[in-house]
Amino acid sequence: MRLTVSALLISSMTLGGCAAVRDSRVNPFNWFGNSRSETVTTAPKANTNPLIPTGGTGLFQRKRAEQQVYQGQPIDTVSDLVIERVPGGAIIRASGVSPAQGLYEVQLTPENDDDEAVDGVLSYRLEGRLPANARPGGSEATRTVTAAHAVTEQQLRGVHTIRVVGARNARTSRR
Repeated sequence: MRLTVSALLISSMTLGGCAAVRDSRVNPFNWFGNSRSETVTTAPKANTNPLIPTGGTGLFQRKRAEQQVYQGQPIDTVSDLVIERVPGGAIIRASGVSPAQGLYEVQLTPENDDDEAVDGVLSYRLEGRLPANARPGGSEATRTVTAAHAVTEQQLRGVHTIRVVGARNARTSRR
């Protein structure tokens, strides 16, 4: 009896200590942590070899050719980034503020090929489409939009940073 009570007391104090240490790696509630805002700089595209095909029209790439090209533009400002752990992976949820009301077809578009991490960083663009008759302005609440993207545990292997980019800023969340 004494051994059982001692074990329960030690385990409850250990778990309570994990919740008290917010930025610790041993904290099970702190999987990716809070996001931070960064400024965005546009880099010129690297020189590519014109002899290597970039678009898919081969025999095994028929599905890629059938997909329509998304016509969205980056959201003005990314205001929030939350990574929620779910069975089998995670859900990346980002909110942003548009310069005008009426934004539709909002999505997180992967910046990396095949939605895979590059140097431990998964990067996405928060994009949406504005109607032709969109009026600029309005309250921030009416211009705020949210999009989510699911990733698997395989995609998260080796990932230490998730980054969501807008037109003016980017938000990152690190493990």
